[in-house]
Amino acid sequence: MKIPEISKLKNSLSKSCSMIGKDEYFNAAVLVPIITIKDSYHLLFQKRAVNIRQGGEICFPGGEFDKNSDKDVIDTALRETVEELGIPASKISVIGKLDFLVGPFGITIDPVLAFLDLSLEEIKIDKNEVESIFTAPLEYFIKNEPEVYYSRTLIEPYYFDETGKKIELLPVKKLGLPSIYGEPREGRKFKVYVFNFNGYKIWGITAVIIRELIRIIKAEI
Repeated sequence: MKIPEISKLKNSLSKSCSMIGKDEYFNAAVLVPIITIKDSYHLLFQKRAVNIRQGGEICFPGGEFDKNSDKDVIDTALRETVEELGIPASKISVIGKLDFLVGPFGITIDPVLAFLDLSLEEIKIDKNEVESIFTAPLEYFIKNEPEVYYSRTLIEPYYFDETGKKIELLPVKKLGLPSIYGEPREGRKFKVYVFNFNGYKIWGITAVIIRELIRIIKAEI
């Protein structure tokens, strides 16, 4: 299967999108970096340093949108990539944005697709945030479907703190709301995708982004 010229995907990527109340979420952006190795397209991944949040996980470079320094999510993805991978911004060529996604825990993620115009040897990772990097051929994800598992959210209108005190988040009785909303209840079940590549578990939001990129690529084939 011949992979189309990646730069031609620009017309298939998101032009604009909006979401009511997006500013009330934790808004993040990631760069989806494509690098050419021996005339083949590869996705570049990083393994997070063990001493930070979600340590040891496989992900794309990225982080929280900073309204004080970033004019848009592309700025966020570029800034975080420069910081985490030590790549000059001049070596990153943005192709465009994929549609943003909403994670199950109040997070929005805007993926930005880009070429890296350098070799792996030129990447100088920040060891405080990144343990290591690796690449996987784009063709691998075109030919291999991820494993599918499930998880479930739980809606809790109250919780107990470390002293055992009940903290009421939604005062259902006071507001006169139906009593069903005053007790914990099951939220929705959602799919969890997992790619197994050379011993690496590429899963969760990263896997969702990859699946969307592959969908766009296959539509061009």
